[in-house]
Amino acid sequence: MSPRTGARRRFGSIRLSLFLLALVPSVTLAGMWGLTTIQMFSEGLELRAQTELSRSTGAMGTHATLALQQERRLTAAWLAEPDSPRTALDAQRKRSDEAVAKLVGQSDAIAEAPARISDRLYGVLGSVGSLEYYRQQVDQPSDITAEQALDQYTSIIDDQIHAFQELSQVDDGDLTSQAEPLVSLDHVAELLSEEDARLTLAWTSGRLDTQGWNDFAKLVHTRRWLVDDQIVPSLRGETKTQTERILQSAEWRGLEAIEDQILATPPTGEKLSVELPELQERWVEAVDRVSPQYATMIRQQTDALLVRSADEARSLLLTAAALSAAGLLALLLCVGLSWRITRSLSRRLRGLRVATLGLAEERLPDVVARLERGEKVDPESATTPLDYGHDELGQVAQAFNTAQRTAVHTAVELADTRRGFQKVILGIARQSQNLVNLQLSKLDALERRHTDPEVLKGLYELDSTASQLRRYEENLVIVSGERPGRSWSEPVALIDIMRSAVGEVAEYQRVELHTEEEVSVAPPAVADVIHLLAELIDNATVYSPAPSPVGVRATMVAKGLAVEIEDRGLGMSDEDYASLNAQLTKAPQFDVVALADDLRLGMFVISQLAHRHGIAVTLRPSPYGGTTAIVLVPHEIVVRDVPSGGGTRERPA
Repeated sequence: MSPRTGARRRFGSIRLSLFLLALVPSVTLAGMWGLTTIQMFSEGLELRAQTELSRSTGAMGTHATLALQQERRLTAAWLAEPDSPRTALDAQRKRSDEAVAKLVGQSDAIAEAPARISDRLYGVLGSVGSLEYYRQQVDQPSDITAEQALDQYTSIIDDQIHAFQELSQVDDGDLTSQAEPLVSLDHVAELLSEEDARLTLAWTSGRLDTQGWNDFAKLVHTRRWLVDDQIVPSLRGETKTQTERILQSAEWRGLEAIEDQILATPPTGEKLSVELPELQERWVEAVDRVSPQYATMIRQQTDALLVRSADEARSLLLTAAALSAAGLLALLLCVGLSWRITRSLSRRLRGLRVATLGLAEERLPDVVARLERGEKVDPESATTPLDYGHDELGQVAQAFNTAQRTAVHTAVELADTRRGFQKVILGIARQSQNLVNLQLSKLDALERRHTDPEVLKGLYELDSTASQLRRYEENLVIVSGERPGRSWSEPVALIDIMRSAVGEVAEYQRVELHTEEEVSVAPPAVADVIHLLAELIDNATVYSPAPSPVGVRATMVAKGLAVEIEDRGLGMSDEDYASLNAQLTKAPQFDVVALADDLRLGMFVISQLAHRHGIAVTLRPSPYGGTTAIVLVPHEIVVRDVPSGGGTRERPA
């Protein structure tokens, strides 16, 4: 078998192949549906969770940022004039504490956030936790400058802005791109707030030292770069309109003019500071106008972005639900159709199998049996054609119809040929049998007339040879399905039957008879029992070396008369014993191959005669190394009491 053929037969059955054919796409589709559904729902749920987290922690963070920016401004004003009242600063600190407390209250939501976001937010919580320490340094400065105190506020606010930036990085690329300008606007607002805090610290003295001027210049240039290169080109829609409105307002232009004046005269040479222009009131007024507008715009755009994010999450979940339902419907439809088609094909295959088995195991054997009984059979009406449509299964059924018609035609032709062959054999056998019987009659007459021992010896040998020839002719008659011509009118004694059987064997001198049973065999079975025993005794003499004896013993047993025929030959293998015993246990069928050799012809004849009278024949190994044949004649054909005056005369054929 080629590897390719083996691979085709690996699945074992067409039903299993059909099942796998339906199962594989169903499982694949189910897996794809499951993965797609899980992925889409996961994305939708994650986006919704990020939106809720941004709405809660982001809003709280924005409030805390604005509060800390205002506190930083008031702290700078108080540090510039320590003797001024602290009422506004203390009130702002309370507002900052409230905003920070709301942010800290979101710790449970922060704990459920992704690691990249929760790490940032935990950093914010840690920095605001140090707020009270920074305030103590402001209230009771030891080795810290005012600028360093302001930088501590700036550090807390920067952490919050970076956390907001991390919150804006969602799985939706469009929402993330819309959030980037808002993050930049937060940076711009923080940079402007830092400028305001540093100027608030410096307005009292009216001067900025070199470091302060450099820090201020860095803040201004960074903010303007963010506005001109990052924010304005990337803004769209309402956010762009509001931003341009602020950038084009008089207050914003006033702030930039003041910045330009401050930056116009950098400290160089021996100058360690720069003098601030007398524009504090204009600066404070402009910042007070611009900052609320800026904060309002950021809050509005942030809220709008959160609404869009929530809508996107809701839309994604609805889409996932719709696609999941559609995928589930398609999956169920695929499974249903696959199951229905598979079941239909399986049912048709099963029906075809049952029908073909019925034809092969019932109707066709019945046709053969009728042919063997000699009945006439019409090949066209003997079988029922199978009809399974015009598809591939129907074509298989049509092919089987053709095959069974051919088989029936062949069986009929073979039966006719066999009957003709049997008639020819029977005709030849009957003619030869008549001649042999005539020869035996003449030999019997010669034996009665002559008394010369030498002549009688020759006549006896001729008689034995003729008896063997008669047995061979009877074999042909039995193979032809007919009965031998010899018959008896009364029971025959067992010893006479055994002697008659020995007389039909070529080497009858080697046969030793042993029996003390005074029983007879019923007339209808006499000829067949003699023939059966003669065949077994002949086999024993042929397949055992001369001059070893062949023992024949007869005795009554529980189930009838047992005759044992034992030789001292080489015996046979266990497989041969099993094969021959299997042939002897069932009614033989005519087969021309049975004529291939005398042994098989003898076994055919023995089996035919045994089944005709219910006789059991068994072969087994002999203790002497040869074979023992056991013939069990049933009680039905064994006669214990022979009627007085009964003869044992043989009727000629």
